[in-house]
Amino acid sequence: MSTAQPPNPAASADPATAADRPVDLAGIGIGPFNLSLAALAQGAPALRTAFYEQRPAFHWHPGLLIDGATIQVPFLADLVTLADPGSPWTFLQYLKAHERLFPFYVAERFHIERAEYDAYCRWVSERLPGLHFDHRVDAVRWDHEYELFEIDFTRLGPATDAPAPEATGTDAEGRALGRVYARNLVLGVGTEPYVPEPLRPLADAPNVPVLHSSDYLEHRERLLATGHVTVIGSGQSGAEVFLDLLRNRPLGAEGLHWMARTPAFAPMEYSKLGLEQFSPDYTRYFHTLPEPVRDQLLPRQWQLYKGIAHETLDAIHHELYRRALHSDGWPGAVLTPGVTVRTAGRIAAARLELHLEHTEQGTRARHTTEAVVLATGYRERRVDTLLAALDPYIRRDASERPRVDADHRLVLDPMIKGSVYVQNAERHTHGVGTPDLGLAAWRSAVILNSLLADPAYRLPSRTAFTAFGLQPSGRCGTVIGNPHLPDQRTPLAPTRT
Repeated sequence: MSTAQPPNPAASADPATAADRPVDLAGIGIGPFNLSLAALAQGAPALRTAFYEQRPAFHWHPGLLIDGATIQVPFLADLVTLADPGSPWTFLQYLKAHERLFPFYVAERFHIERAEYDAYCRWVSERLPGLHFDHRVDAVRWDHEYELFEIDFTRLGPATDAPAPEATGTDAEGRALGRVYARNLVLGVGTEPYVPEPLRPLADAPNVPVLHSSDYLEHRERLLATGHVTVIGSGQSGAEVFLDLLRNRPLGAEGLHWMARTPAFAPMEYSKLGLEQFSPDYTRYFHTLPEPVRDQLLPRQWQLYKGIAHETLDAIHHELYRRALHSDGWPGAVLTPGVTVRTAGRIAAARLELHLEHTEQGTRARHTTEAVVLATGYRERRVDTLLAALDPYIRRDASERPRVDADHRLVLDPMIKGSVYVQNAERHTHGVGTPDLGLAAWRSAVILNSLLADPAYRLPSRTAFTAFGLQPSGRCGTVIGNPHLPDQRTPLAPTRT
């Protein structure tokens, strides 16, 4: 979401009128996680919800929808199934609506293509009520008089559903401004591409072929026509970009170099017991650990979320071997792990130079290339300006990060009676499963249950065979955070829709 200075809604707006019709939960951002929450909220009719997104429509990593690339979780990790298999918004319901149930059954595919997951989410987003695309949220405040969150937005395009949020004025460009009130908020603004500092000047410069992998498909044809391309990053995205380029460049003249900081192009941890670290049980366990222990543990778990699928590694090796077999020598592709980029710059109109250091050897070298694809991951999107008015009320840990309770709520000053939930912004408190699609439905159900006097979804009390500690980490649906922290749970009585 934008962090631009918010416009002031028209002075003629009557806040009392809007405050008389607050929603129970307002979502900021419509990615897979808030879309999951919106879909499961349909099973809790006592809640009035509304979700806002500045983009004109749902799209999930469009620059990485490479032909044949699959998501790394089974199709059961859709928006709702692991909390409500009977929901009308499951992936199987999507297949049924498109008359593809039997072909999917015959295909026996457990992992679906990214493009199909994107299409499924878009199908849900086009049918769910209460989703407002082309709406940029500009500011959020707590109204002490009404004891509600006050949300200012700008409508960037025509309303996509009815009823639309009430407009309160226009800005200098004639766009409609509006304000809504909510008892509770959920932030699902997602992540943004991360560019390492040494490469940021080149990535920010116009007409320099240094791009993040999130924009890969937009530049794919130009990269295929470029004499030499370097891919940086050892995760799944880097592997998929490298494989796609390798498969589509001339035999014997591949002109590719793939490098990464990690000591190896390592496979993702995909053993069955290893995958239990993406379970609600492990999430609850991780949340109970002391902050210093959590901070030490996360970097050591990199292969749980930064590794590469075995199938992708196999496909890369097979393609390299095939090319070696059908050419006079080794293919023109170099793979170098254990390397960091110290500095980077341009040495000619069409040449880039990277200054490299090998961590284990302690050696340095210069590397020239014509284009760079940065598969360097993502970082949590900053919401400092968006939440500036709430900042004094947010309780922080020793590293100045927001504290998040077991129900995915920011720990706030007791003066704030409403709750602010976060999705995919709590890895420091909830662990490696935070960005994982497999926990989306469970987390959404936890959030919804915490808002209701009578939980809408029955969640399992145990989800893993592994016992992650000597002491129990709490039952599903209970608050397991520090006992001295104020419990911000405010169950809602049934409201009229």
